[in-house]
Amino acid sequence: MAVTQERQKMTPGELLIVLVISLGSFMAGLDATIVNIALPSIAGTFGVSTVDASWVLNAYLIILVSLLLVSARLGDIRGYRKVFLGGFVIFTIGSALCGMAPNLTLLIASRMLQAIGGAVIAALGAVMVTSYLSPSLRGQALGIVAMFTMLGAALGPVLGGFLTSALSWHFIFYVNLPVGIIAILIGLHTLPTLHPVAPDAQIDKSGVLLVFLALGTLIYGLTSLQGEGRSSAVISLVASALFWVIFYLREKKITEPLFNLSLFSNRQFTLQNISILLINLALAGVMILMPFYLELIKKLPTDNAGTILLVLPVGMILMSPIAGRVSDVIGTKKPIIIGFVICTLALLLLSTIGPDTTIGHVQAYLFILGAGTGIAYAPLNSAVMGESPKEERGSTSGLIKMMTNLGSSLGVALVMLVATSAMGPKLVHTSAHTLPPSELAGAFHVAFLFLMCIEILGILLMIPVKEKKDGYSTDGEPVISF
Repeated sequence: MAVTQERQKMTPGELLIVLVISLGSFMAGLDATIVNIALPSIAGTFGVSTVDASWVLNAYLIILVSLLLVSARLGDIRGYRKVFLGGFVIFTIGSALCGMAPNLTLLIASRMLQAIGGAVIAALGAVMVTSYLSPSLRGQALGIVAMFTMLGAALGPVLGGFLTSALSWHFIFYVNLPVGIIAILIGLHTLPTLHPVAPDAQIDKSGVLLVFLALGTLIYGLTSLQGEGRSSAVISLVASALFWVIFYLREKKITEPLFNLSLFSNRQFTLQNISILLINLALAGVMILMPFYLELIKKLPTDNAGTILLVLPVGMILMSPIAGRVSDVIGTKKPIIIGFVICTLALLLLSTIGPDTTIGHVQAYLFILGAGTGIAYAPLNSAVMGESPKEERGSTSGLIKMMTNLGSSLGVALVMLVATSAMGPKLVHTSAHTLPPSELAGAFHVAFLFLMCIEILGILLMIPVKEKKDGYSTDGEPVISF
């Protein structure tokens, strides 16, 4: 016990290591929310439809999700320091190219490059803390990393709104440059060079390609359903299903798969992973809709809209640590279901907003949604980790991030599909800036009700779950998706 007490304080070198990792988490959290608020401005600048502009998010999320598992594997093979700093460099270069993009096509391509670096940063942060610091400091260090992650996500809408209004949307990407450069310079001098933990391991390149193809065709198919190319959309969705089947069959056969699929034979593990996907799907759907509601229906400037959206991550930050501690006492199932119920209520309330709804009511509804998400997500993380064997907890942590971001990807695509279906072809062929507020409000009502049904599905999935008593602590685990 004496040793534990002596190690409660980090040395300056250890603090710098945690700072570098935290800056990566800050950037990842920031970019998870900063782009949404600027989408209406991006669509207006390039004269494109709302659906086309949503690919600025879709492309980033597809690449990010596809590379999360392989990024962790690459760190094991090549060394965490080298791969992490390489990811930081790629993310920073991608951010610069995003800011300079002269058209939507190059912006999307630059976002894909940015996502490659983002996947590395997201995948390696927690394992680097585990590798570089003693066990007595890990909880403290992960808490700092989590704080930076949530701080970035909370500041995203505010900073994005301010930069877009005061300067232009280009600067929401330029803001990453000084942070990235500082982190890289500090990292070069402070991150230890350790021997790779698995230098002889192999990367399942075919598995990575299959995940990318399966996810890419899925998102493309869902997005194309919103336009006239229905036949190509159906073909894309069928291809996605085929790629997922091939991936599943391949991963069961090879000796070094991206993930141990046998874990999904555990019903609790499977249902709670799906619940993670669902709660992030609903959250991403709201975050993509609200900037359009605030700017196009309420006619608010972008900086004001960003400030209003801040209440959602604040609700998550306030409630998540409380829910984590409560779940350690009463178990995870009750807080998870309570969180889903609160989210359902919030989305029912959001489905009533229109041109005459006061901003105070909108903020209250968003805060309730954030609080419900925070209450459910931390115990969900604990429950999934508790169902995972000790030797699989590293890959399970990567899987949680994958399900989180997969939910975000599907949330963006599905909510746009529902909104455009509610309005007909107008939203596809026309910039949302030219549509009457009353027509947009009607589409938002339907989309919010759809997301409410997603939360209800989460409740239904959790009812048959049998809780495991010896869970896994959520202390220090980030809640915001990235």
